[in-house]
Amino acid sequence: MRLIFAGTPEFSANALRAILAAGHSVRLVLTQPDRPSGRGMTLHASPVKELALASGIEVFQPLSLKDSSAQDRVRAVGADVIVVAAYGLILPQAVLDLPRFGCINIHASLLPRWRGAAPIQRAILAGDSETGVCIMQMEAGLDTGPVLLSSSLPINIEDTAASLHDKLAGLGARQIVEALEKLPLPSTPQPEVGVTYAAKIDKSEAPLDWRLSAAQLARQVRAFNPFPGASTNLNGQTIKVWGAEVVDSATQDKAPGIVVAADRQGIVVACGDSSLRLTELQKAGGKRLSAASFLAGTSLPAGAVFALPTLELP
Repeated sequence: MRLIFAGTPEFSANALRAILAAGHSVRLVLTQPDRPSGRGMTLHASPVKELALASGIEVFQPLSLKDSSAQDRVRAVGADVIVVAAYGLILPQAVLDLPRFGCINIHASLLPRWRGAAPIQRAILAGDSETGVCIMQMEAGLDTGPVLLSSSLPINIEDTAASLHDKLAGLGARQIVEALEKLPLPSTPQPEVGVTYAAKIDKSEAPLDWRLSAAQLARQVRAFNPFPGASTNLNGQTIKVWGAEVVDSATQDKAPGIVVAADRQGIVVACGDSSLRLTELQKAGGKRLSAASFLAGTSLPAGAVFALPTLELP
């Protein structure tokens, strides 16, 4: 099958790798323009671009697909289908209509739940017990198209955004290969009930509000690992929290943010409901440390206070 692949991050690269291994003819790869990153802010290619170039595939990096010249470049390929996975650019109707089988998207949720940019993190934050991958026929709307294939998997209590990403990337890669082998596939319209939107994760969401329940904060730590990293403030210094677990402790008389105990097992902090044990922390500019290593260099007696975040006025 002659196809175009559109994607940018590692999630997408997993799918492209599987498509190539299955023997499909990828004639063009669309990916985001190179972005500056690192201390020197030098330009870096996306994981998809690196894989495409290593595989001898032509790469096209338009700023937009809305102009006619970009559309002509895509049209010239004569693709049977365009596979899209976390590409990052809107595909206008003119592009959606080009291939014989249209454009199909690999989406990391069980649609219609968590349409949008950050379905993996939002599913963890919400306490969902399962998620999955949908192969969707693309429409002009945001993740509104009918579903061609879907598969679910459980969200485990230890899953972070990073670990769940890797599971879903593997599942998506397998699903898209199956879908391509079976095209054209019957489609199922998404139900109108149960639609939720996964807004892009913002760094302003990182601070831990100790007035929330320990269960909510534990999910926040997991959902924001690796980006942007849940954070708190101790004596004016920002501390990243990379590992945490809910513990049962008598904290009814403790204000949220108070350190109840601190030992090799972790730092127990009173929350709005129950307590949270911090097991992996990081000072600004430092390395990630276990609680035991963190405490070896930081005095944190019982009664110390992790500050509450400042609430923004509406």
